[in-house]
Amino acid sequence: MNRVKLLFFATLRDRAGAKSMELDIPADLTIQGLKDKISEEYPNLRESMSSVLVTINREYAFDEAVIPPDAELAMFPPVSGG
Repeated sequence: MNRVKLLFFATLRDRAGAKSMELDIPADLTIQGLKDKISEEYPNLRESMSSVLVTINREYAFDEAVIPPDAELAMFPPVSGG
């Protein structure tokens, strides 16, 4: 198991009810696996997981990316400009 820190921003922070949390995750978990885990364990965040942007150690990550040990992850709602 790996321990990671997960930061929430904007509306995700409100839905999570926290700025951050620490999670124990399997060593080979991907970003998509993390989204699935969060959807199961935190119903308030389920709706957001299909469109959330995720960074690993401050770099944007694709759903297929494997999360490294001791990573800092951040989740952002989709951003649009005008």
